[in-house]
Amino acid sequence: MTLTIHILNGPNLNLLGKRQPEIYGHDTLDDVAAQCAGIAQAAGIETVMRQSNWEGQIVDWIHEARETAAGIIINPAALTHTSVAVLDALNTFEGPVIEVHISQVHKREAFRHHSYVSHRADAVMAGFGIHGYALAMRHMVHLLA
Repeated sequence: MTLTIHILNGPNLNLLGKRQPEIYGHDTLDDVAAQCAGIAQAAGIETVMRQSNWEGQIVDWIHEARETAAGIIINPAALTHTSVAVLDALNTFEGPVIEVHISQVHKREAFRHHSYVSHRADAVMAGFGIHGYALAMRHMVHLLA
């Protein structure tokens, strides 16, 4: 059976490459998906990349991952700081969880310094730009080896 890693992205990440490029860069979510898929494929692992602006959709995808994924890489975006629902859903997932943030959240507004998701995450990548996804994918491959 092939292992699958779900890469879940929260609100506004559909605008990656267009929204605030001085913070988030010019690469798109498609660029992130291709980068992660290449790393995973080299390890014989599949990826599922998803993005939603709706909290409930992300919760549903986490529930689905309980049955179909070996690990979750999640950039919850603004839900990081607000969503107990995402945290509760992640707490039902038994595999590794890696939290990713493109920007260095601790150099930004104070409200961005707190993450509900970090209470469940096995690792956190922040401030590496989209390269943080690649780092997360490499670490996930290591955790699942």
